[in-house]
Amino acid sequence: MHEDLVQIINQAVPEAKAVLNKAEVGDSSISINAETIYKVCETLKKNDKYEFNVLQVISGTDYLPEGEEGYLELAYILASFTKNHEVIIKTKLPRGTDSNLPKIDSLCGLWRAANWQERETYDMIGVEFVGHPDLRRILTSSNWEGHPLRKDYKVQEIFNGMVVNPPGKMNLGDQQFGVKSNADSLSNKKPMGL
Repeated sequence: MHEDLVQIINQAVPEAKAVLNKAEVGDSSISINAETIYKVCETLKKNDKYEFNVLQVISGTDYLPEGEEGYLELAYILASFTKNHEVIIKTKLPRGTDSNLPKIDSLCGLWRAANWQERETYDMIGVEFVGHPDLRRILTSSNWEGHPLRKDYKVQEIFNGMVVNPPGKMNLGDQQFGVKSNADSLSNKKPMGL
């Protein structure tokens, strides 16, 4: 299926330069040029043979190898509930800066599900989705500085007059790390009457 999709993409949108990334483990994906994301997804959605009618996930990852400039990778998981298959479309963007975020076309015009997913990716990774109807932060405050899932993100020391990460602070999960829960101890017991 993936080889066929690469051919369909390259015929309909030659500037996408689609390439199959065969995975030894896990799912294979198709890489495309970022500036063609809308046309490629529109092609896959309208294709009668595959009918990718659902956008399941938009995921952003920051790759910042030591000593290199790095890049952001967006992965779009498209599915067809009518034909029972899915595909991962990947694209790379330059990292940009807080004042000059990398840009990519919004897919809100194709799938409503893109709305909140693009907002989350904007908030956490720092990608501007051009044409998004309401691109604003969704998980952090509107005046939050930076994008928390970037490799070079620095936690603010003070936010709105509060110390964000005070010395000696321990989260509840940290306090209980390694402690057996009641559920764990009950799992070894046999039900009564057996």
